[in-house]
Amino acid sequence: MELSLGFSPCPNDTFIFDALVNKRIDTHGIDFRVEMADVEALNKMAMGGVLDITKLSYAAYGFVRNQYVLSNSGSALGAGCGPLLITLNKLSQNFENKNSIAIPGSFTTANFLCSFAFPDADNKQEMLFSEIEDAVLSGKVDAGVIIHENRFTYQQKGLHLVTDLGAFWEEKTGFPIPLGGIAIRRTLDKEVQQLLQHLIQESVIYAFKHPEASREFIRCHAQEMDEAVTNAHIQLYVNHYSQDLGKKGRAAICFLMEKMEALGWIAKCNENLFVE
Repeated sequence: MELSLGFSPCPNDTFIFDALVNKRIDTHGIDFRVEMADVEALNKMAMGGVLDITKLSYAAYGFVRNQYVLSNSGSALGAGCGPLLITLNKLSQNFENKNSIAIPGSFTTANFLCSFAFPDADNKQEMLFSEIEDAVLSGKVDAGVIIHENRFTYQQKGLHLVTDLGAFWEEKTGFPIPLGGIAIRRTLDKEVQQLLQHLIQESVIYAFKHPEASREFIRCHAQEMDEAVTNAHIQLYVNHYSQDLGKKGRAAICFLMEKMEALGWIAKCNENLFVE
């Protein structure tokens, strides 16, 4: 059986999926046709039901719950790992809703968390996540929502933090930050869904046990080549929730869906969210 699998070239995803796609673990006869893309591109592919298994933003998942079910393994979820709202000037005390904000995509959890913290801020411009720092530096926008490895580099470029959007979420909700997860097509047999969830978990476990094995795969695809930044990226976004969401992780995702429904972002859905 061949299935299509989408994930980003970011170090946390290549770390998680290296053992799976490079068959360092037994995949039980399943071959994977890999599609690597920026998370917002993956979000949009999910809207069209393009891939069998895909990484996507949890906010985007709210729009495709009828098409996909969530794996309990492979997630980027945790504490102190959320997106940051940054600017060239120190606007933290007088940030205004009229200020223009670069976001890494309308369907990203980062955009939702920005709206959660600043509900009246609607002057937003979509950009590739790796272009946002330069857009702020050049004055093209007043502020930017940064994700991935950019949270480790923005200060070196003279940029300033306005708000840690993840910390705001944690403070207001008491839940870990549900950034991105792995969605599996609902039309696949439940046994296949369960096997895929197991394989992703095994890939995560292998990556933790053999961190050197994935180093070349990560290096070949990383936007940021500095090894210290790459390692910090993995340590921040890959954790025990990546191996298994657990009760607390699932509760955080359910709360996010409820909050998105309450704010009118998505319609209500009665589908079970997670692989059973």
